Amino acid sequence: MYKKLLIALLFIGTLSVNAQIKTPAPSPFTKIEQKVGLTDVTLEHSRPAMRGRTIFGDLVPFGKIWRTGANARTKITFSDDVTIAGDTLKKGTYAIFTKPSAESWDVYFYTDYKGGGAPQKWDDSKVALKTTAKTINLSMDIQSFTMGFDDLTANSAVIGMLWENTYVGVKFNVPTEATTQASIDKVMGGPTANDYFSAASYYRNAGKDLNQALIWITKATELRKEAFWMMREKSLVLAAMGNKKEAIKAAKSSLATATEAKNAAYIKMNTDSIAEWSK
Repeated sequence: MYKKLLIALLFIGTLSVNAQIKTPAPSPFTKIEQKVGLTDVTLEHSRPAMRGRTIFGDLVPFGKIWRTGANARTKITFSDDVTIAGDTLKKGTYAIFTKPSAESWDVYFYTDYKGGGAPQKWDDSKVALKTTAKTINLSMDIQSFTMGFDDLTANSAVIGMLWENTYVGVKFNVPTEATTQASIDKVMGGPTANDYFSAASYYRNAGKDLNQALIWITKATELRKEAFWMMREKSLVLAAMGNKKEAIKAAKSSLATATEAKNAAYIKMNTDSIAEWSK
């Protein structure tokens, strides 16, 4: 009897440990991923509701730092450097803090984005960028605090913040033109020395067309005459083709530049190869 009672109690205890009551969060979490031009931007925040309360100037006091949401700190992540009001904000993740007033909000991008609420001790050295945005009065109440991306273009967007009857927007610009131009220049400029070098190395190591490998590694060494590792690869391609005379010539060229660079590993490899191919 005692044993059965013990088993029953253990079973009930297990149920109480494993059972979890699920209830909706009063301030639901939201994550928005937005492509602005070629830049990835992610915004994470929780959304408190009005629930009949007066928000700005009461629940959210004027003139004090606000977490800009609820629960964990509101976070924004940029994959590229962006500019806000002419100032550069480096790519990375930031907490968004605000200091509301009736006419405008100070908006802070704070490097310490972990944790919840505003910092107990504010650290100005952690403010990566500060800007001020004017408030716009709305003709209707927004019941849940809302953030998003407005006025999307290929070069910019606006971080929009709405609650109660107030809207605040912070515009940021992304480097779409510079990134696109760099991509165009790279593609139109053709393969780089590293591209030719990688292709030639792959062909030699995979036992593929050595004549093609020689064409590629020759282009690489013409573009990067100081690159002793590329000239070393050319000597290995030539040796694999059975052309030891030209392989030795390339190895000596690699040895000379490796000696100038004081690279002991390539000095030894070239010296050993020259000796082997000279037999």
